[in-house]
Amino acid sequence: MSPLTRILTFTGLLVVAFAAAALAGRTIDPGGAAPAAAEAGSHMSTTEPDPMRGLGVADDELRVVVEQPELRRGRAETLRFRILGEGGDTVRDFDVEHEKRMHLILARRDLTGFQHLHPTQGPDGVWSARVQLADAGSYRLFADFSHDGTPRTLAADLRVDGAADLRPLPAPAATAVSDGGYDVRLDTAGDELRFTVTRDGAPVRTEPYLGAGGHLVALREGDMAFLHVHPIGDDPRFEVDFPTPGRYRLFLQFQHEGRVHTAAFTHEER
Repeated sequence: MSPLTRILTFTGLLVVAFAAAALAGRTIDPGGAAPAAAEAGSHMSTTEPDPMRGLGVADDELRVVVEQPELRRGRAETLRFRILGEGGDTVRDFDVEHEKRMHLILARRDLTGFQHLHPTQGPDGVWSARVQLADAGSYRLFADFSHDGTPRTLAADLRVDGAADLRPLPAPAATAVSDGGYDVRLDTAGDELRFTVTRDGAPVRTEPYLGAGGHLVALREGDMAFLHVHPIGDDPRFEVDFPTPGRYRLFLQFQHEGRVHTAAFTHEER
């Protein structure tokens, strides 16, 4: 090989080497991670948290502990639980939200047997409520409260003795009958859910319940993730941002003539 040929070959190899180095510099960061992965990690760290709560017994430093999760079918019993903070100390200070410091929600795993109770807190910090669960099966307890200005929902399982007759989730429907015999219609427009209450064909003007025109709890089919939504204005009209597609069981509570009534709907979010 002539000297000129050797020089040209060596120069060509240098050009290829520098080009490869430049390409590597564009695709790998100084720490060795590809930019696509770095950007994905950054995106994940800034993603807004799922607004649905109630998926676990603990949230940060708080957790719920139920004293006796085994209940007897059809018996009126006292259910006791406490909220523990950092170090295992019982939390005693809670914010007032919608006229109450603690909202207790119960529902069976097939999204039946819904109850919304307001327990009382003893001097030792233990919350207690009288409950009666008519059907056997596995239930979910939701302790819904605010502490230090932050809303929280902690959840734990309850068990009721006996063979459970689990039911499939009803198909979505625009109308339902409440436990007090009221007819309720659900109309949806985007993220807004509007409920119209009638009795014997006549419109019903709902009364304030816990400082609002109504209350709505949504439980997601499958994992029972929890949403507690309050109305827009004085009517049972709610703006709900369902975080995922799927089916949800909606429990609307409204007050009329001094009594609280519940109507349940199945909503499918696409």
